[in-house]
Amino acid sequence: MNNIVLCGFMGCGKSTVGKNIARKSGKKFVDMDSYIEEKAGMRVSEIFEKYGESGFRDMEHEACRELSLEKNLIIASGGGALTFARNVEVFKQNDVIVLLDVPLDTIKYRLRNDTKRPLLQRPDKDEAMAELYEKRLPLYQAAADVTVKGEETPLGTAFAVMDAVRLYSK
Repeated sequence: MNNIVLCGFMGCGKSTVGKNIARKSGKKFVDMDSYIEEKAGMRVSEIFEKYGESGFRDMEHEACRELSLEKNLIIASGGGALTFARNVEVFKQNDVIVLLDVPLDTIKYRLRNDTKRPLLQRPDKDEAMAELYEKRLPLYQAAADVTVKGEETPLGTAFAVMDAVRLYSK
C-alpha cells in the first residue's frame, strides 16, 4: 500500500482527519481539490464555469492517476471523485481507500453555517444534501477497502483510520 485515500460525503472530515493522520504518521497530506486548483490555476468553481463538470471530472481523474503514483500520501478525495469507477480503479491498484462514515444528521449539523460549498447555498439545502447523500453513500461503500465511523474527534478518527489500515494491510 502506497497511500491512504479518504472518501466520504462533504463534511465527513476528510481534510481535518487527513491532516491529523499526516501529522501523526509523518506522511504528506494532499487535498485533491486543492491539488486540482493549483494545477489548473483556478478555483474548482471556475473550472466548472469554464469547462463544465465533465472538464472538471477529467482533471480530477488525471489528479487521481498522478497521486496514485506517489508514495506516503494521505489524500482527501473530492466528494464526487470516488463515485466514478475509473478513479476507484486507479487508487485500488496501490492504495487503500477509507470511507469516513458519518450519518447525514451529523453532516447537516457540521455544515449548518457553511458558506463555501455551492450546493449548500440554496433554500432547500437539507433536501439537496439528503438526495445526494443517498445517491453517493452506496458508491463510497463499494469503493472503500475499509470503513471507519467518523463521529469521533478528528484526532480520534485519525487514530481509528490508522488502526483500521494497519489491520487491513496485514
